[in-house]
Amino acid sequence: MPPLPNVIDARVTIAPERARLVVDLADRTAFSFVSLDDPRRLAIDVRAGTFSVPAPEGDLADGGLVSAYAIEQAAADRVRTTLTLAGPAQVQQAYVLDAFEDQPARLVVDIIPATEEEFAANVERDLAASETAAPAASTPAGGSELPIATRPLVVIDPGHGGIDSGAETADGVKEKDIVLAFSLRLQELLVESGRFDVALTREDDSYLRLEERVDLARANKADLFISIHADSFQQPEIRGASVYTRDENATDVLDKVLADNENASDVIAGFAMPQTMAPEVVDILLDLMRREMRVQSYMAAQSIVHQLEPSVALRRFPVRQADFFVLQAPDVPSVLVELGFLSNANDIANLMQSDWRDRTAEAIARGISTYFDSLEEEL
Repeated sequence: MPPLPNVIDARVTIAPERARLVVDLADRTAFSFVSLDDPRRLAIDVRAGTFSVPAPEGDLADGGLVSAYAIEQAAADRVRTTLTLAGPAQVQQAYVLDAFEDQPARLVVDIIPATEEEFAANVERDLAASETAAPAASTPAGGSELPIATRPLVVIDPGHGGIDSGAETADGVKEKDIVLAFSLRLQELLVESGRFDVALTREDDSYLRLEERVDLARANKADLFISIHADSFQQPEIRGASVYTRDENATDVLDKVLADNENASDVIAGFAMPQTMAPEVVDILLDLMRREMRVQSYMAAQSIVHQLEPSVALRRFPVRQADFFVLQAPDVPSVLVELGFLSNANDIANLMQSDWRDRTAEAIARGISTYFDSLEEEL
């Protein structure tokens, strides 16, 4: 039996009306969580043999959902992070990400407000679960081990970021800011549906190379990768949303220009071939994988466009193909959504309106759900 991993670090970040716990792990492992009362707490256990987390320094900022947290070795095979709550709260979503480049495996737990009744019900549920479970040193808090991957993982990629601002309006509104705000809203809607685990390639104004975005989705075996953009073009009359899948032959000249602009923002890295296979075998396998992923990507694009049609203005033939590098993963269905054009006054006005952004995000979320529904129907 392999040794249990070490917990490397743990940290809590606070935002208005939500909090996030991130636990860095030496390897992927199981986890569970439990709600506790008197005082109100959330205890999050990971199956781990040791921890090397420095003690938190002082309390967290006032006004957040979590006022303090502590780490302890709760049992020989369990490390517990206890969050002291400032008010009733609950776990919105929790998932584990695989190690990626210099980033270790991570448990991510998102926490949102709850009513007094919801929190009390969670405490009662978790207490009942712990009382009915057979006692064992390896049983996590709450009495049962939660499965790590029970829901599809959707990776949302807000385009650009950091030194790469993307397109920009005449008065200085940047694409990177628009798509990040939109992606956070889309994540919120998908999580609220209860059907998906959702991760973002970036959650702030940070720069990621194109291959890093693709590798993150592949390393975590994403079930769908969706890249969000709002581009510009030299002809200001061009407007409307569209959804792209990858094809080396662009649909038209504009599609090729858009793809070239995105790809030019980074150094393109090739797919690493396994050394144990003959090159011709690898080529055949990759071709088969890519064909299957392109079928699924096209299904996802159609589902999203079908939901967008009644809600927003679309380009003519809105399901399109172009050679976007971020859509190149041979084993992850991938689409790129162009929300509109920052070179068109009507699209800019829409992108600045919260009602339009909400309506569009809701439509895309419905499209993602119907795509996964269609996959289930095929099984």
